[in-house]
Amino acid sequence: MEKKLLQDCPVCGSSLKVKVLQCPSCNTRIEGNFEPPESRILYLSKKDLEFVELFVRVRGNIKEMEKSLGVSYPTVRGLLDGVIEKMGYPVRRGVDAKKRSEIIDRLEKGEITADQAAELLKSGAGEEEQSAE
Repeated sequence: MEKKLLQDCPVCGSSLKVKVLQCPSCNTRIEGNFEPPESRILYLSKKDLEFVELFVRVRGNIKEMEKSLGVSYPTVRGLLDGVIEKMGYPVRRGVDAKKRSEIIDRLEKGEITADQAAELLKSGAGEEEQSAE
C-alpha cells in the first residue's frame, strides 16, 4: 500500500520537499529538490478524491450524485461543502431551518421588510446581524 505524500514535517512543521523520484517499473531514480504539486486536490483523502471523481464523471449533476451514492440532496451538498472546505476555499452556507423560521416570523410581525427578509435569507445572516442595524 502506498503512503500519502506528507506536506509538512511531523517534527518541526516546515514544508517538506521531494528529493527523489523513482520509476516503479525500471527503478530509475532522479534526485534533486523538487517542489510539491500546488494543486490542493492532491492532498484530499482517498474518500474525498473518490467523491470528486464521481462528481466529475456525472458532470456535477447533484441528482446523479444522489443516485450513485444512495443519499439525499442535503447529504451530497454537505459532502461537497466538506471537500471545498478541505481544499481551503470558503463555503457559503444558507440559513438553517430555525433561523429561516425566525426571519419569516419577524417579517410577519412587521419587524423587517420583505427586502430585508430576502437579504437575510440570502446572506445566511441571523437575528444578531439584523439587530445591529
